[in-house]
Amino acid sequence: MPEHAPSIVILISGTGSNLQAIVNACAEQAWKARVAAVISNRADAAGLHFAAGRGIACEVLDHREAASREDYDRELARRIDAHAPAAVVLAGFMRLLTPWFVQRYEGRLINVHPSLLPAFAGLHTHRRALEAGVKLHGATVHLVTPEMDAGPIVAQAAVPVLDDDTEASLAERVLEQEHRIYPPAVRALLEGRLKVRGQRVRVLDAAPGEGR
Repeated sequence: MPEHAPSIVILISGTGSNLQAIVNACAEQAWKARVAAVISNRADAAGLHFAAGRGIACEVLDHREAASREDYDRELARRIDAHAPAAVVLAGFMRLLTPWFVQRYEGRLINVHPSLLPAFAGLHTHRRALEAGVKLHGATVHLVTPEMDAGPIVAQAAVPVLDDDTEASLAERVLEQEHRIYPPAVRALLEGRLKVRGQRVRVLDAAPGEGR
């Protein structure tokens, strides 16, 4: 993909399995875009090794070295803006972002959350789903707004909660669905196919001849 193609910046904190799903889909489906950079708040994030192996620029910005959350987000934005991204993708980035940062990337900032939002916003979603006794759990892709896990929903996928599920087994099945629904949602954002009206998002079909 040429250098002038729309760029994607992906933010991670850990293994980066959703990062891998997006990078692989971008290559295999020949998106008219490229993953320009991966930025992590943790130097030991395993996803950095995957990205570096694919020739993607990698940076570490340790949140523990910032004087404040606001200072961290402003430096993070400076590094993101160096790549002029069409999309900023949160892929397991374990940081609560400031309203200033979220508003700066309004309409370009997307996240995947391991629950069927609006249920179980925040952390420990699989434990809470089991404790609540729900029969369906799942994953949600949403646009990011200043209120945590409350942005317009782009895509969802449900998994049944089995009688013998543990947090680990439920998390594994949910993660499989994240890998399935996140890449096409990111692609739709890049291609301008997300039409947002209030909290409702319509995902338009790809143009004829575009690969899926």
